Amino acid sequence: MSSDDFEQMYQEVILDASKNPHGKEQFALDVTSESSATAETGVQANHEYCTPGESHQFNPTCGDQVTVHVEVSDSEPRRIERLVWDGSGCSISTASLSMMVDLVDGKTVEEAMQLESAFQQLMQSRGAGLDDADEKEALGDAVVFQGVSKYPMRIKCALLGWAGLKDSLAKALAAS
Repeated sequence: MSSDDFEQMYQEVILDASKNPHGKEQFALDVTSESSATAETGVQANHEYCTPGESHQFNPTCGDQVTVHVEVSDSEPRRIERLVWDGSGCSISTASLSMMVDLVDGKTVEEAMQLESAFQQLMQSRGAGLDDADEKEALGDAVVFQGVSKYPMRIKCALLGWAGLKDSLAKALAAS
């Protein structure tokens, strides 16, 4: 398979994930609306044994925005019991969010942060990808973002949801 064939396959995977996003729920208020400016946003924890955390992220260069809601178990090891998001953005940010949900939902916080770190490294590779075979395997379909890492303006789109995950996890852990 030529590099052009791989690039086309990667684009198809990203487009498919953006058209059929996993973990997307409608819960965040429209922050552009005046009537919602004073209202509270968010979802309630579904489980009494979980601590919720929520983070709103905005990419000013393209207008992508997302609110990530996570629920972390109160028992050790701390586990992501629920991960949902709401927002709007380009196919890259939507696909990245969808794949992120698939990768980290049900994982321990430590495992999720290892995946976030591997994805960060992938995005910093400038198209070279990851050297570590275990990290590549752990990222699964998300390795398709290797092509995105060649374009600095698009990297922010791919990382938007991951930044929301990291921040919402920190908030949930701080609140427990």
